[in-house]
Amino acid sequence: MIAVISAGLGQPSSTRLLADRLAAAAAEALGPDTAVETIELRDHAHAMVDATLTGFPSGTFRTAVETVTDADGLIAVTPVFNASYSGLFKTFFDVLDRDSLEGKPVLLGATGGTPRHSLAIDYALRPLFAYLRAAVVPTAVYAASEDWGSGETALPDRITRAGAELAALMSARPAPPKDDPYAHPVPFEELLAGGH
Repeated sequence: MIAVISAGLGQPSSTRLLADRLAAAAAEALGPDTAVETIELRDHAHAMVDATLTGFPSGTFRTAVETVTDADGLIAVTPVFNASYSGLFKTFFDVLDRDSLEGKPVLLGATGGTPRHSLAIDYALRPLFAYLRAAVVPTAVYAASEDWGSGETALPDRITRAGAELAALMSARPAPPKDDPYAHPVPFEELLAGGH
């Protein structure tokens, strides 16, 4: 299963459009039975702030977090603001446990008004996912406004190549064990005794 994070603020948004196209390319490379779950971060904005303050995601936002952490691969797309990822995007990844994306195949995408911001993927997004120890595919996709209307851009080729790279990385990775971190809680008495 591929989880897709879209941090676009509008509806519709170019960020969601890019996320959908990347997901379609990866799913096509993986095969017809590939499940894709898309998460619009704007729908969880308040819950993300609550989770940041409490340390625990709840409700439908917890389901979104589990969708990402349980996925076989991740596509993460953000609009570029002030030469970096959006605050909404960063807040989501701040809520995740640091080890939850370790080794997970990830495809990065970003959208912006001009091609000048295309390097934001390399100097902002890649370091974030390196810190999270994710396995980021070599090809990231940046789409400027001018890429959408013109048939002269290389955007479709980049999308296809990036989707194929994610599919290859997902296919090569063994399935992680499904373990519920809440299934075996430490007894309260043991916590009080200093056993953990």
